[in-house]
Order: sequence, then C-alpha cells, then structure tokens
Amino acid sequence: MPQDQEEIKIIGAREKNLKNVNIKIPKNKITAVVGVSGSGKSALAIDTVAAESQRQLNETYSSFIRNRLPHYGQPDVDSIENLSVSIVINQKRLGEHIRSTVGTVTDLYALLRLLFSRAGIPFVGYSDVFSFNNPKGMCERCQGLGKVQNFRIDQLLDMEKSLNEGAILFPTFYPGGVRWKRYVHTGLFDNDKKLKHYTQDELDTLLYESGFKPSNPTKDWPPTSLYEGVIPRIKRTFSSKVSRDSKRYQNDLGRVIFEDECPACSGSRLNPKTLSCRINGKNISECAKMPITDLIDFIKNVNQSEVQTVKNSISLQLSYMVSIGLGYLTLDRATSSLSGGESQRIKMVRQLGSSLTGLIYIFDEPSIGLHPHDINRINKIIETLKEKGNTILIVEHDPDIIKNADWVIEIGPESGQNGGQVMFKGNLEQLLCSNTLTARYLQRRHTLKDHIRSPRDWLTIKNASLHNLVDISVKIPHNVMTVVTGVAGSGKSTLINRILPKHYPDCVVIDQKAITASKRSNIATFSGIFDEIRKIFSKENNCEESLFSFNSKGACPNCKGLGAVELDLAFMDPITSVCEVCNGKRFTQKVLGYFYQGENISDILSSSVDEALDFFSGQPIVSVLKKLQDVGLGYLSLGQPLSTLSGGELQRLKLAVELDAPSKVYILDEPTTGLHLSDVDRLLDVFDKLLANGSTLIVIEHNLDVMCQADWIIDMGPGAGKDGGKIIFEGVPRNLLSCEDSITGKYLKAYLDTYG
Repeated sequence: MPQDQEEIKIIGAREKNLKNVNIKIPKNKITAVVGVSGSGKSALAIDTVAAESQRQLNETYSSFIRNRLPHYGQPDVDSIENLSVSIVINQKRLGEHIRSTVGTVTDLYALLRLLFSRAGIPFVGYSDVFSFNNPKGMCERCQGLGKVQNFRIDQLLDMEKSLNEGAILFPTFYPGGVRWKRYVHTGLFDNDKKLKHYTQDELDTLLYESGFKPSNPTKDWPPTSLYEGVIPRIKRTFSSKVSRDSKRYQNDLGRVIFEDECPACSGSRLNPKTLSCRINGKNISECAKMPITDLIDFIKNVNQSEVQTVKNSISLQLSYMVSIGLGYLTLDRATSSLSGGESQRIKMVRQLGSSLTGLIYIFDEPSIGLHPHDINRINKIIETLKEKGNTILIVEHDPDIIKNADWVIEIGPESGQNGGQVMFKGNLEQLLCSNTLTARYLQRRHTLKDHIRSPRDWLTIKNASLHNLVDISVKIPHNVMTVVTGVAGSGKSTLINRILPKHYPDCVVIDQKAITASKRSNIATFSGIFDEIRKIFSKENNCEESLFSFNSKGACPNCKGLGAVELDLAFMDPITSVCEVCNGKRFTQKVLGYFYQGENISDILSSSVDEALDFFSGQPIVSVLKKLQDVGLGYLSLGQPLSTLSGGELQRLKLAVELDAPSKVYILDEPTTGLHLSDVDRLLDVFDKLLANGSTLIVIEHNLDVMCQADWIIDMGPGAGKDGGKIIFEGVPRNLLSCEDSITGKYLKAYLDTYG
C-alpha cells in the first residue's frame, strides 16, 4: 500500500463540538480515542468517520434498497480520504422485544433448531417446528412467550367500595371516567352495592365475561356495543405491546399485573409435540437453558455423522461466546435482560467468524460491564481483528484498553463547547511523556483510602436463592459505601438489584435504564428547572408562562414544538427533517422575540449546563444546575432529549436529582460507565456528599479507583454463571488483598503495586 494510503485523512471536521479538526488515523492499527466525557470522541469516531463511511456505502445501492437502510446525513467535514467500510459495535442494548433471546439474535438457536430437525428422535417436523415464534412450535397457552399474565385482584378492585364509589382501581375506570360508564350503564350491577357483597357470578361477570349484549342496559348504553369485562378490556387496551397507552400507564399496569411461568409449557415456550423430540435425552428447550459452557459439551456428544456440518457451526459460534467471557449465558436469556456490555460483546461474536479484511471496526467503550480479568479477553479479540488486516478505532476510558493501542488521539481539553480539539496524537510512550489530562491520570499513584467509615447498622439477607445464587446469606453495612465486585455473570446484579430490594423495598435503585418519558422530555424538564426558566421569562416580558412551553401556547404550529417534522412515506421508512418554519427552534416567532439578558428561550435550551450556571448566576435554579455539573453532566445542553443520552448519562442524571434528598439506601449499577478517569474523582466526591448526608451506598462496580475508596467490599464469584454465585469475600478493602480465592483481590493488589 502506498504511504499516502496507509492513513485515513480527516480534513476540517466540525461535527457537533469539533473545532475544524484535521487528523490522520493509521490504517491496520489499533487507535484509541480518549478524553473527558463530551469532549468530542464520539463526534470524531462515530458521527464523522462511521457516518460518512456508511453514508457512502449506502449510496452504492439502488434507491429502493436505500429507503430501507438507516439514513445517515452527510457529516460536517471538508473531506475524508482513504476511507474504508466501517462496522460500528456500540453500547446500544439488543432488542427489547419479548420474543428476542440470546439464541435468536446470535442465530445459534436457528442452528440448534436445524440440529434437532435432523438428529432429534422422534422426528416431529422441520426446523420451523422448533421455533417458539412459529405457530407450529409455540405453546398455545402462552403463544410462545413462556409466561402468562395474571392480575392482582386486590390491587385492581377495592372490595369495600361500590362501582359508584370507585371500586375499580385503574385510570379511566374511576367514577366519571370513560370506561367506568361501560359498567354502571349495563344494568348488570347494583352500582351502589359494595363489591364484597357481590355473588361469585357477579364478580366473574365484572372481571372476566365478554362478548354479549346486556339485556337491560340504561339509556346511556351504546346500543350496538358488546359487554367487555374489566380484565379483558385492560389486556386489550393497555397491556398490548403496541398500545399507545401501555407506556403511559406502565406504573399502573405493574401494580395490577404480574407475570407467571406458563403452567402449560413450564416456561419452555414450546408445545408438547415439539418438546417430545430429544437428542441424548434432552429436548431443545433444555439445551437452550444450559449455560453455553455446558451446551458445548452436549454438542460434542452428538455423534450422528449426517449433522457434522451443523454441529461444527454451532460449536464454533459457542466457542466465540466463551472467548469473550459470555460462557455463563444461556440461549433462552431474554435480550432485554442483558447489560449494555453484554449486548456489545454479543455483537462482537458476529465479527469473529468473518473473513472480510480492510474494514474499520469502531468500538464504543468495549470495556463497559467488564471486570479487569475480562479486559484481557477483549484486547485479544481486538488484536485478532487487527491481524486480519483491519483498522480498529476505539472510544475508551479504560487504562488497560488504552495501553493496548498502537496509537492514541486525545480530544479535549474539556467537554462541550470547551472541547473538540486534538490535544495529543502519538503512541503510548509519547502520551505518557505529555502533560495531557489522560496522561496525568494514567501515571497517577493509587492507594486505599486511610479513613474507613464505620457502619451503624446492617442490611441482612439470609438464605436467598435466585438464578446462580443458592442459599446466599450476606450482611451489608448501613451509612457507608459498599462496593460489590466480581466478574461479569458472578451474581452481583442478582443479589443487589433483584434480591435486596425485595427484602428492603425502600432502596432507591439508580440504574442505566431509559427513563420512561415522552420524546419531548429533556434535561431541563426532567430536572424541573424548565418551570423556573419559564417563570423568569414570563416575569421579564410580562406575559403568560405557557408561551415559553413547547408543549403549550408557544409551540411552533408546524412541528407542534418538536423542532422536527416526520414525513410518512407509507411503506417506506419515515423521514425526519428539521422544521422549516421554526428551523428547529420549537417556538413561534412571537415567542422567539422575547428575551432575558439578550437570550431567547430557544437559546437557553441550546446552552450547556455549564453555560447556564454562569448565565443564571444568583437565580434559585443554580443549585439544580450545580448538581448536574457535580455528577459530570455539565457539557449536556438543557434541551437535549433524554432519548439521546447514554446509559451512564441517564444514571448520573437520576443521581443528580437525589443529591439533596433525605438519607436513603442507594443502589448504583456501574455508575462509572462512560466516565474519564478524571470524572471518576468528581463522582466519588458526589458519593461523599450523599454519605455525609447519612445515606447508604451500595455500588456494583468494576472500576479499581472506586474499589480503592470503598469502606466495605463484597466480592462474588469465583467465576461466572454456574461457577459463580458465592460470596468470596466481605470486609474492608485492605483485607481483600490477601484473599487468595478472590480474582478481584489479585487485580486490586496488582493495581496498587503498579501505580501506587
């Protein structure tokens, strides 16, 4: 390859906060892009390199195909030379669909279906018969879901009340509500009779009966309507996955509905005929429930020569899963239950068997969710992809990933508008000789903290069993910071996120899951400061507050305050474009003509938290803005939609809202996700404030800096899946260093020896 083609040349990159960046990225090498959160790392790697690569690739297809592919706008860059086809392996969780499993998204279950259709005894049909998503194979009772919905009648009905008194405890069924009228006008019930006096037939009619015309309805009953019981109506109207109201009433549904294992198929999702087909005594559902490490052994013992090709394919794919540290997963595991890190590693599996070369692989923080023990595996996979002749571009904060890179680019110096510049480019040795923020933190000395907080009381769990935890008992101290450690799949989340809240319902779980809100929700609305901002503008301009709401009178009439319009192309994907009336500003021209200190309401929503802190100096909302800044979100704009935030950003946003709350027990799941080494210090300061307020922190974490600052450590393991689920250590961090059975202890000791 000629010298001038051995580098990707980026000229004049201005995407998001990038400041006219000119940079060269070496081909066939591993390049780590580093810098603080919001500095512009992803703007360079994903929004510029990946977007332009995929845009140009899409243009090689016909317009018919292009309309069915993701739409990539042209990034704001003068030119990119020597660009190759890119593959982005991001943190986005795999499908949330209830029918999506590890087996279906990896195609391993499809191969297993093929194996059973050829080698299973007795023969029950071809591959589709073994699919729980196909009517031929699915259980009729649960329609292939493995679960059935049941109602908590005591939460749905107040037996001490009559219909007129509001006995049906669900929105829109209350007295005067639209659906309430469908029961009081039937003539079937005494509307003043308390439900506890109903006969069983009356109660069954109210709850379950459907499909008939009431014989003596009141004059207000629609003459052509059929009666529908409360439960079938809620199922049809609210609990359907496609229902618009299912999200709106999610909390109410969670109160009255619970899921049980399907009694007909015992959770297998399949019908009896399909389950009767076995290989070496196991049916396909039993195979899907095995940890992948066990399934490998099962496949090895399938001896029929006619399925050797299928057997080899399954074994190879399963070995890839083990190589990236996912051997503890089962193929029937719902993808909605996977962490972002697990989802990302599953995406890697698809690339390991590829023989394509000359590609650009772009990884977005592949260390997420990984114990230091597992980082080495990821480094080996990345090395393997490079050795095939590919270029690797990694957005990363983890020191061990950075140190494995051939080349490092640091973007900074800070976040948001104060970032977007190239602060360093060179190899690791050159980086360590520089004085950049990342270099300083990579060379920082680390020690365990000197003063350990003493617990005042204990949270106790006795004889708990769930997933890979069997008869676990543990004590968690009050009023201190406990860090729960262990390799991925060791049982940390099962113990802390699933079991602990059942024993102590008052625990506040601050996780990385999306915040249930509309697409209009943003940083300002969620934090509560938008109400105050509207009051400030209203007072300054002597007009109604509602004018400054994009959900009310001030909204642009063309886009209804969204700033964008969606064009429905019938059978094609809809196209979203910036509103041509308000140019994305969301408000009417009249509203945009009102100012406060020279800025209109749209300008304020476009400003960052850091900028707003200076702008609103002296105003009450400064305290909220300061909390957002304290958790490392100062670079985000006030109007940034919640749907665009990463899991780590969402978690820190939830944490910011809690900072002044009375003392509570907080559970945090990997709060350092997406944070630069310097930002971790800031987060630890936030933890200190919560602890000083009398709170209790229980932090699931792999970050060694956080472990160093713990008051108490609970280490789980020793391995993942069936090889985990045990309490390996509980005590003060210093004693973990001498625990020979702890993998975490070995890495923490090496970390302190190396850097401290």
